[in-house]
This record gives sequence, structure tokens and C-alpha cells, in this order.
Amino acid sequence: MEEKKFDYNSLIGMILLGAIMLWYFNTNAPEVTPEKPSKKTEKVVKSNSETKKTEENFAPTSSNDSLKQIALTNKFGAFAFGAMRANEGVTVLENELVTLTIDNKGGQIVKALLKKYKTHDSLPLYLIRDNNASFNINFGTTDNRILNTKDLFFEPTFTKSGKNQVLTLKSKVSDSQFLEYRYEMKPNEYMVDFSVRSIGLNNVFNTSNPIVLDWKLNAYRNEKSVRTENTMYSYFYFKAEDEVDYINAGKSEVLNNVDWVAYKQHFFTSNLVTDKPFDKATVTSTDLVLNEDIDTVFTKKYELKTPLALAGGELNYNMKWFYGPSDYNLLKNYENTDLAEISDLGWGIFGFLNRVVFYPVFNFLKGFLSNFGLIIILMTIVVRILMSPLVYKSYLSSAKMKVIRPELNALLEKYPGKENAMKRQQETMAIQRKAGVSMLSGCIPALLQMPVFFALFKFFPTNISLRQESFLWAPDLSSYDTIFTLPFSIPFYGDHVSLFPILASVAIFFYMQMNQSQQANMQMPPQEGMPDMAKMMKIMIYLSPIMMLFFFNNYASSLSLYYFVSNLLTIFIMLFIKHFVIDEEKIHAQIEENKKKPVKVSKFRQRIDEAMKQAQEQQAKQQKKK
Repeated sequence: MEEKKFDYNSLIGMILLGAIMLWYFNTNAPEVTPEKPSKKTEKVVKSNSETKKTEENFAPTSSNDSLKQIALTNKFGAFAFGAMRANEGVTVLENELVTLTIDNKGGQIVKALLKKYKTHDSLPLYLIRDNNASFNINFGTTDNRILNTKDLFFEPTFTKSGKNQVLTLKSKVSDSQFLEYRYEMKPNEYMVDFSVRSIGLNNVFNTSNPIVLDWKLNAYRNEKSVRTENTMYSYFYFKAEDEVDYINAGKSEVLNNVDWVAYKQHFFTSNLVTDKPFDKATVTSTDLVLNEDIDTVFTKKYELKTPLALAGGELNYNMKWFYGPSDYNLLKNYENTDLAEISDLGWGIFGFLNRVVFYPVFNFLKGFLSNFGLIIILMTIVVRILMSPLVYKSYLSSAKMKVIRPELNALLEKYPGKENAMKRQQETMAIQRKAGVSMLSGCIPALLQMPVFFALFKFFPTNISLRQESFLWAPDLSSYDTIFTLPFSIPFYGDHVSLFPILASVAIFFYMQMNQSQQANMQMPPQEGMPDMAKMMKIMIYLSPIMMLFFFNNYASSLSLYYFVSNLLTIFIMLFIKHFVIDEEKIHAQIEENKKKPVKVSKFRQRIDEAMKQAQEQQAKQQKKK
């Protein structure tokens, strides 16, 4: 075989060719200059700088580097087109009431500041900040990817429609195909219009994968009392199938036809309202407070997870965000929504009294006075004056029972023992009928006052107008007052001493002492085998004030102030009725006149008397057999 020789000419040619290529690339390399923001980004920055709405500088997050383009395509698929063009940054929508900060990444609200309110420790009140909330739409694409909008980049466009601020954010597949979030904020309004729609994505969405909206929020603690804020007034409210309801912490429910959900935190609420009801929505509430005695950042975790329906292969939902106070006076203005139910005024008759009586009276007084402590006192006077006829009716019944009491005591001697219980009861009712006295006439006025008690029990602690309003030594009428802090915690009482509950307890003690004689007159004489109600009343005189002292020590000082003033007024009304209205001699004379008149017995009373007579005869037969 012929041996190959080294070719020097080929070597020299290759060296020359390499030198020519190096010279060509070095002399023709493009000049590298910093990439400028797109025109759309410049528009947002300019608009925001004029209105002081930019919190961060917009910085490009994508480049023309082919490797980055490949990475974005692998991650976002068709939505890599928008990711290449979008920029990091935020846009701020702001009016007189609320400031919303919206991030280009995810297109979601990352800060929600309520401008007219402060936390219990005088800090700015944020419902959203530091990633405590997340709004995400999860969907599948035809290239077998599962994407989340919280990871996508949106291109923002800020405009104005009259006085309204409009922010449109688009995550693009192409210039004519995109997923769009649109926010519109009106002046002096907590409610913000929000829409989600897609254009040209019917061939991008994989309809075999459900499109799921997921909204989460960890609720910040905003009030002084963790116990009342977290366990008594913070709930997950929703309107489903035209009814407003709520779930307690630690529970999850699947709902149909959901019009809105509300993450309520005592005085504040985060709401999502939809024009197109959600079906098969899963709502979940979780308690995050492990120990009420330890300071906590978050109170509850709320979550809404619901599938979104496509119409013609596209998304199209008109919604509204509400970040603001759970103020009944405010929420009732949103007609045909039932959002006012979030205010938690109580159910049934209690809520009716608050809506129809107590809020109108409170709002009327608020129009004349700025001191809310005085408003509570005046409101208490109005309530007690309205309730005074019931107090008079109860006291009058007590006075009548006092007059006929000697006759009732005589029945015990005439018909002693258990065997005569039925006969004794018959004779007692006969005496009451002749005298024109009814046991119910004393009980009914007391029962009618109970709805007022429970209605106001909801009214004062949930009325945001009282929040952080001071009166005398109480710095905040919506929370407990503190005159002394204990170095330890007493079970069910707390680690502080509140003065208003002490005053209310003292007032109720004297009221119950005065009321004891009245109640003693209304009670039947003690009978064999029956509990002695007089002794039980004496125990309650001392037990009730202690219970009130423990129970109200952690409640709103406005509630204790109301009960203190109410009991004082009731004592004065009772003294006035006793000394200037009720004349026992006249009552006695009237009863004697009633006895002379024939008593008309109703058919119902006749049936009762006949039944008691038959029972008495049956009892007598059984005693004879023995």
C-alpha cells in the first residue's frame, strides 16, 4: 500500500480560511445596547408617575436570547409570546377610599390598602400584602400543558374612562389572541369592576381539562381582641341559590349557583361578586389561631375553588372586587345583592329590629352628635322609654298578684299535700280569673324585652361607626376598655380589668334586688315537692352580676356602656312607677269590684277546666284503690 504524505498546502489553506472567518465575525458583530421598554410599558409608567401610582420601576424580564425563548416556550407554550414581551412591575389604582396594587405577573391584586382605617395598633390597614392572598386560574392547553395565571406575565395598559381608572392586562399568545383581566375603579367607591375574558383561545384551551378559579386569602388580625374578632365575627359568607349563609372555621362545602363569596374579618371584608353564578364551588374556612393568648398575625384562611365554564370555547366572566368595611349602611346600597347580610345583625326578629329600629335611630342621632358615647346613652334612653310600657305592665301585674297573694297562701292550708295539687291549681286559677289577674300578663312583657336584648347584643359589637371611637376612659368603643393589666390570665376573664363591665354588673345587682320583690309577687306560693323559686332568685341576684362581669370583660365597651345605662334607667323607671304611678289601694279596690262581676269563661277555658276535673277524679280513684 502506498504511504500517504502530509499535505502542507491543505494546512496553510485551512489556517487562512480560519483567519478570514475570525476577521469577518469581529468586524460585523452587532453593537449591544440596553433594551428599552416597550411603548406600552412607557405609557403605563408615564400615566402612573403623573398620578403618583408607580411603586416599582418597570424592568424588562425577557430578551431576544434564543435560549431564554426556548426556556419560556418549554414553560408557557403558546403563552411564551406574551412572556417575551411583558415586563415586571406593578400598577396602582387609587381613589379616596382604597388603594389597589396590581402585579404584571399574574395580573392579580398584591396590595389592598383601606385608606380611612387603621389597625388596632395604629398601622395602615391592609387586607392584602406580603403574599397573603392569591388569585389564580388553572387551565390546560392543547399542547398538553397545565398553566396557572399566577405564573403568566401580563402586559398592562392604563387608561381613563371619564373619572374612572381602567387597567387592562393581557397575557398574549399573539397580538390577536390573549387572556385579559380588566379592572375599573370608580371615584369614592370600594367596589371595583373586574372581568376575565379570552380572545381567540378556543384552539388553545384543552376542554378535557377543567378551568378552575382559585382565590385564597390569609386574613390579617386587625382588632385588639383576637377572641371576638376570630371566633365571633369572622366568617366565610356566601350567597348560593339565592340564600345567604356562612360556614364555620374548619369546614368545607360544595355549593351551586354562587353569586358571591365574602371573606369577613369582623369589621372588614374581601368579596368576589360574579354576574354569572359559579357552579360546584368549593368553599373552605380554616382557623389559624392556635392560642388566643399568643399574639397572632393571621386569624383565618379562606379559599374559593370553582370551575369556570367556557362559552363558545372562550372565557367571559364579569365580576366585582370589594375590599372594604362590612358596614351595614354602606352594603345596603348595593341593591339586589344581599351583601348587607355580611354585617351580621342577627337572624329573624333580632335582625329586623336592628335594621328597622336601631340603625335608623343610631343614624339619626349620629347626624346631630359626633361623640359616640353620648349617642349610645341617648339611644339607650330612647330604647328604655319605648320599653317603659312593658315595664309598667309587668309592675302592674306584680302589684295585682301582691293583693291576691293572701288568698293564694290560704289555698295551701286548705288543700295541703301532693294529692290536692290538682284541686289547688283549679282554685288558684279561679281566684285569678275573678280578680282579673293573669300570670302571663307579667311574663309576656319580660319576654317581649328579650328580642331587644339580643338585637343590641349584635348591634353594638358589629357597628363599625364605633370602631376606634373613644369615650371617657375607653379608647375604642368597639373593643374592651382596660383600666388595669393583670400579670396573669384568669380563665374566661382575661388578663385585664375593664371598668364598664364592672359598672354594668353593679347596676344589674341593684336592679335585681329591686326586682326580687316584684318577681316574688308573681310567683306561686311554694308547694310541696316543687323547687323554691324565691331561694333560686336570691342566688341569681349574686350570680348574674358575676356572670356578666366575666362574660363582658372581653366584649365591646359600647355594649357594657349600654347595659350599665339601661339598668340605671330601668331602676329609675321602676321607682317612678312604684311611687308615682301604681296605687295598691286602688288596685285592691278594683280587684274587689272584679270579683263581684260575673266571669265569662271561654270555651277553651271550659275545656281546660273539664280536663283538670277529670284528672282530679282519676287521681281520687287511684288513691282509693291504694
